[in-house]
Amino acid sequence: MNKYEILEKYYGYRSFREGQEALIDHILEGKDVLGIMPTGAGKSVCYQVPALLMPGITLVISPLISLMKDQVQALNQAGVHAAYINSSLSENQITKALAFAGQGRYKIIYVAPERLETERFLRFAAAVEISMVAVDEAHCISQWGQDFRPSYLHIVSFIEKLPRRPVLSAFTATATGEVKDDIVEVLGLREPMTLVTGFDRQNLFFSVEQVKNRSQYIQHYVADHEKESGIIYCATRKNVEKIYELLAKEGVAVTRYHAGLSGEERQKNQDDFIYDRKSVIVATNAFGMGIDKSNVRYVLHYNMPQCMENYYQEAGRAGRDGEPSDCILLYSAQDMMINRFLIENKESNPDFTEEELRTIRERDEKRLQIMQFYCNTKECLRAYILRYFGEKGEGACGKCGNCQKQYLEKDMTQEAKKVVDCLEEQGERYGMSVVVGTLLGGKNAKLKEYQVNQYPSYGTLSKWREQEIRDLIGSMIQEGYLRQTQDKYGLLQTTGKTQDLLDGLCSITVKMELKSSKTVEKENGIKGSTGRYADILNRRGIAFFEVLRELRREIAREQGLPPYLIFSDKTLVDMCVRLPMSREEMLEVNGVGAYKYEKYGERFLACIMEYTGGLREKFYF
Repeated sequence: MNKYEILEKYYGYRSFREGQEALIDHILEGKDVLGIMPTGAGKSVCYQVPALLMPGITLVISPLISLMKDQVQALNQAGVHAAYINSSLSENQITKALAFAGQGRYKIIYVAPERLETERFLRFAAAVEISMVAVDEAHCISQWGQDFRPSYLHIVSFIEKLPRRPVLSAFTATATGEVKDDIVEVLGLREPMTLVTGFDRQNLFFSVEQVKNRSQYIQHYVADHEKESGIIYCATRKNVEKIYELLAKEGVAVTRYHAGLSGEERQKNQDDFIYDRKSVIVATNAFGMGIDKSNVRYVLHYNMPQCMENYYQEAGRAGRDGEPSDCILLYSAQDMMINRFLIENKESNPDFTEEELRTIRERDEKRLQIMQFYCNTKECLRAYILRYFGEKGEGACGKCGNCQKQYLEKDMTQEAKKVVDCLEEQGERYGMSVVVGTLLGGKNAKLKEYQVNQYPSYGTLSKWREQEIRDLIGSMIQEGYLRQTQDKYGLLQTTGKTQDLLDGLCSITVKMELKSSKTVEKENGIKGSTGRYADILNRRGIAFFEVLRELRREIAREQGLPPYLIFSDKTLVDMCVRLPMSREEMLEVNGVGAYKYEKYGERFLACIMEYTGGLREKFYF
C-alpha cells in the first residue's frame, strides 16, 4: 500500500490536511521533522501513516497514560495493531506486549519517557529494528515551555544508546519561537524540516465575558446546551467542587476531575466523560492533555489560565472534529490574585539553579500579564492569539466575541491623568483593587483600613463604572503609561512614558462596550441559536442527526468504546447531508474507511434506509 491507500483504508479520508503530506514525505525519506500544528489538525496521522510504511517499529513517546490509551484504542478501532507500555500494565502484560512487538505484530508502540531508561526496555530496543521515534507533546522537553517534564530528557540518552539512530519526529500544538528552537536543540534533530501549519482554528468561537455572576452564567449556558458535551475548567479544587455541586443539583449529567480525588475516582470520572455517560466535566488543568474526545462542543473557563499556551491548549480541546464549538473565558480581576498565588507556590524543580528559577518565575509573570491583556482587550481575540504565537493576526475575524460586540470609543485622557494623580498620592503602594476603589470613592472595609478617603483623588471618577476604570488602567498598562510589578501584589506604578501623558503630548482612547439585548443574553449564558448545525442541516436533518447519535451510543455501549471512536460528529453530519444508500456511497462519507465500514457501516446504512424509506430526494437535508 502507499500513503494514500493507508489514509483511505484506516482513516476514511481521501486527501491529507495542510502540512501532513509534506511531513510524511520527509519522514519516509529518512529525515527528521518538527511539526507545530494546532489541536485537531491531525498531528498523529503525520507519524502513524509513515510508521505503517516503514520496515521496523515506531516508538511514540507520550507524557500521559490516558493519551496512550486513547490513541492505541483509536488505532485498533481503525484496524491498525498498536500497543502501549506504561505503569498501568502488569509485568506479565508488558512481557507479552514486548514479545508480540518483537514478532512484528505491532508497528506502533506508545511508551512513557520514564520507561526508556529501564534495562528491560533497552534490551528490547536493541534487539528490534526501530525505524522512527516520534515525540508527542514535544514542548515538554523545553524548560522554557509551560509543561516542562524532566523525564523527557531521557529521550536523548535513549536514542544515543540505540545501535542505529532512527528518524526523529517531534510534534506539538503550542510553541513559541523560543520553545521551538529549544526542541530542535535539546532533542538533537538533524536539519529538520520544521513546519508550522498555523494556529488558527476557524471552527472555534472565542469570547471573553466579564459577567457579574459566573456561576449563574455557567448554569444557564449548560442548560441551553444540554445535549452537548463540554469541559468547564477552574483554577482551584474549591471552584471545581462548587460548580460541580451547582450543576449536579440542576440534574445535569456532570462529573469532576482534580488532584484531590483518588486515582480510581479520577479514572472513573474521566471514563464517564469520554464514554458520554456524563456530558459535562468540571476540572482543574490536571485534566485533558492527550484526551482525544472529538465531540467536545464547548470549553468554558471559570477562571483565567496562567498563560496563553495553557489557554489555547485547553480551549483547543473543543471541536477537534472541525465542527463549530465555543471557547468562552469568564474573567474576573480576582483571577490575577489566584494565579499569582499559584505561581508563587508552584513546586520548583530541584535540578534548576536559583538563577534559572528566578528567570522562570519572571517568565511566568510575563505570561500571566499577557493573559490578562487578552482578557481586557477590545480588539479581535483571534488576532491576539495568532500574534502571540508569531503569526500575522491583523484586522478583525468577524467571528469572535469582541468582533461581534459594539463599541464606543471614548477619549479618557483627563481620567487617565486622575489615575496618575491617585498613584502618586498613594506613593505607588497599592494594586488595582485599591486604586480603582479609591477613584470610585468605595467604602469597603479594606479601603477604610487604608484610609483612602484622605486622598484628594478619592471619588474623582465616581461617575464611571468599576469595569470602565479597570479598562482604562488596562489600556494605560498595555500602552506603557503604567506598569504592574511582577509579584503577587501587582502594584501599579508610573513609567518613563507617564510624563508625556501629563504634559499633554499624547491622549488615551478607550473602547467601551455598548450594552444591548445580545449582551444581556451573553451575561446570562444564553446562546440564542437553534443549533450548531443550523447552517448545514435543516430541522429534519438535525432531528436525524440525533437518531444517528443514538445509534452510535448503542453501538458504543455494545463495544465498550467511547462513541466518538465509532464515528465523529463530523462524520454523522456528512451522513445526514449525503444520505448514502450503498456501500460505495457510504465510503464517500468523510471519516468512513473500509475497516470501519465492515464493522459498523451496514447498521448505519440500515438506519438511513429505515428513516428515509430509501427515498433520498424526499428527505434531502
